[in-house]
Amino acid sequence: MNNQELQYARDATIVTSNGGRMMEQYTVFLIGAGTHGNDEQAVFTLHDAGTKCRLVCSYRDKVIEVEEDDYFEALFQIRLRLELDGLLPFCYGASGRVYPEGTVIEMSRGLIACKIRMGQPPKETDLVNIFADGHDVVPAFPRMQQECWDAWLASLPS
Repeated sequence: MNNQELQYARDATIVTSNGGRMMEQYTVFLIGAGTHGNDEQAVFTLHDAGTKCRLVCSYRDKVIEVEEDDYFEALFQIRLRLELDGLLPFCYGASGRVYPEGTVIEMSRGLIACKIRMGQPPKETDLVNIFADGHDVVPAFPRMQQECWDAWLASLPS
């Protein structure tokens, strides 16, 4: 795997909760902040909830908490709620050109997804941490990301 592509998000930290369990936190820029400032950010905290993945998003004075089978789906559900405020996270997990692939999502609990290119299957160098960002992030609302995925699937050779 390309270490640069799998690097942690800009401000990833490990924190310890009350019970001494390790949790990861990622700070991600939000696009669409409007009058709230140019550098609005959200903090995403990952909690291992046994067979479920709990993701907490703190931004402005709000908190969104979801529990899903994997972190990509949890981020997707949070993004649906952020969309109501006109906000998009600037990270690979919210990019129109990134989507999870079956085996990768199972092995990483949804923390790693694949960059996609029309007509081409993903390669190992296309794997990215969903909370990382880069020059090739194309912020998209959830519906638009799904449409990009469907178009990519249709573009693959049979």
